[in-house]
Amino acid sequence: MITEHTPVESSGDSTRAECDDLTCDQTLDPPLATRWVVPGVLYIVATPMGNLADMSARAIAVLQGVDVIACEDTRHARKLLDHFAIRNRVVALHEHNEAGRATQIAVWLSEGQAVALISDAGTPAISDPGSLLVRRLAELGHTVSPIPGACAAITALSASGLDSTHFWFEGFLPAKAQGREARLHALANLPATLIFYEAPHRIAAMLHAVCAELGGERQAVVGREITKRFESFIRGTLTQVCAALDDHSLPERGEFVVMVAGREPTAPAAEEGIAVARLMDALIAEQAPASMIARVLTQLTPLKRNEAYALVQTRLSGADQADAL
Repeated sequence: MITEHTPVESSGDSTRAECDDLTCDQTLDPPLATRWVVPGVLYIVATPMGNLADMSARAIAVLQGVDVIACEDTRHARKLLDHFAIRNRVVALHEHNEAGRATQIAVWLSEGQAVALISDAGTPAISDPGSLLVRRLAELGHTVSPIPGACAAITALSASGLDSTHFWFEGFLPAKAQGREARLHALANLPATLIFYEAPHRIAAMLHAVCAELGGERQAVVGREITKRFESFIRGTLTQVCAALDDHSLPERGEFVVMVAGREPTAPAAEEGIAVARLMDALIAEQAPASMIARVLTQLTPLKRNEAYALVQTRLSGADQADAL
């Protein structure tokens, strides 16, 4: 059965705070604004996914205290920065200029300037530009410090009810059908919750591909517009989720986090049994003693010594009967 949760309306504008106790002027006292900023450090600063009330005091202080803020889109970032009265220098860092910008930021850090990296929403370098920058700076010996906050994948997983002990974050699948299907095929046997991001114009093709490749019976949860006014979660099998999309119960609007249950352990257990049988047959064919075969099985499988020995004896009895025939 599919259920959908929509929170109480707060604000339709994701660029302004969605609670009454925040004011537009969030300027902190100078001691606090510089308390967490060290010269020559790159700060990876997480920002809200849509509700500005989720911005932490430390994140505000760091952004107010650094010399330069690098961001994906300067116009988009300016809305956030203006809200918190942050007037620092802003430069663009995106997938097309990240390598060159990394070189420039390394120079600034060497000069003792502090730099912050933000993305359009959430945690930078997670399915967003930033990982190349961090890698380059770390190789040069510069300090990189994370300022934690919103992350769509973790936020959605916490509300999914799916296995959160073992999960695989995939991010965006390839846009082309062939690449998407190949990647899903590679993920199909993972015994962990799969987490994907998807854009509204590709969500239909993506969900139907996931259903076809992983099987419609798998449990799935789709989070849409998380932390925003029209936040919702659709829960059910992949077949049911696709049906909700087709009948418009799940609108093709906003940003999506798609979570799919991992493969059940029953199938891998059966395959493991076949592998154990083949291993025993190979050792029996080499005329290895039963005690040696049992010892090998206990080393390579979860079987206990007595269980392995009994299994070998059963297998040997079957082989003897086949030889007698």
